[in-house]
Amino acid sequence: MPTTARTVLFDDIGGPEVLRVEDVTLPDPAPGQVALRVEALGLNRAEVLFRSGTYYYQPSLPASRLGYEAAGVVTAVGEGVTELAVGDRVLTGPGIEMSAQGVYADRVVLPEASVLRRPAAVDAVTGAAAWLTYTTAYGALLETAGLRPGDHVLITGASSGVGTAAIQVARRIGAIPLATTRTEAKRQRLLELGAAEVIVPAEAGGAEGVAKEVRRLTGGKGAEVVLDAIGGPGFRPLAEALATGGTMVVYGWLDDRPAEIPRNWPFTIHTYANGALTSTPGGRRRSAAFLDAGLADGGLRPVVGEVFEGLDTIRDAHRLMESNAHTGKIVVRL
Repeated sequence: MPTTARTVLFDDIGGPEVLRVEDVTLPDPAPGQVALRVEALGLNRAEVLFRSGTYYYQPSLPASRLGYEAAGVVTAVGEGVTELAVGDRVLTGPGIEMSAQGVYADRVVLPEASVLRRPAAVDAVTGAAAWLTYTTAYGALLETAGLRPGDHVLITGASSGVGTAAIQVARRIGAIPLATTRTEAKRQRLLELGAAEVIVPAEAGGAEGVAKEVRRLTGGKGAEVVLDAIGGPGFRPLAEALATGGTMVVYGWLDDRPAEIPRNWPFTIHTYANGALTSTPGGRRRSAAFLDAGLADGGLRPVVGEVFEGLDTIRDAHRLMESNAHTGKIVVRL
């Protein structure tokens, strides 16, 4: 029998004020689908961009849903579902189209391929903060850039959810993470999380200064990998931080101004979209195995900057995301 779910919707693009919570009828799971009771939601920069109309795909309005990442419990399964059962503790993330399947709700129905079993020791808040950040860091650094033990990697915007995850992923394989962050206030926290060095661009003299500092810290060699979330005019000078033959991976574009291709060849530029990896069975399997192993032994520890209580706080949670005042993930517990 269909149930009612409290669901976050929006009818127009705009700021956090466009978000509303409404009761929505939720159908029984169809073949290949599972129904979940959501316990916690993890916020991502992608959702802020989607809500404001600046994401790489546009919301279907009115009454668009929102959200990729949640942790919860399976309450029903459709015909043909074999990997999950009622009562399983799970998390979501791969293959979700937000307008139709967004997980900002207390109950959702999703394709089985978008739901993964949550490790037994992982609570809901941790689970909601884990999938997208760590699989993005894993896919960008290991599968795309080929980061190796002993390599230096420069991580821009390192206080974000992906940035803090990238520090831990680099440390887990024996690489050396160098981090940038906007404010001096976040430096100590990033050092505590495992960054070997933290550079504040405003203090270093902008992207040119960051590149010079990376050269100094690496004995003039440069970093084998740069993981960039920013783009824009700082992209070209930032590439001066690369070692000869190094790899630059762009996974975000927070500065939407034009960027020039750097000229300190030879090096490789990759763009990285997490869905390209996690939408394939093999990519999901490898990503999930890496994440599960790290969560199980404590080598991967999601950084949660703040926990809000209840769906009615979703506007405040989005305002915090836009303020950039937090370090790590923002989670809403239901």
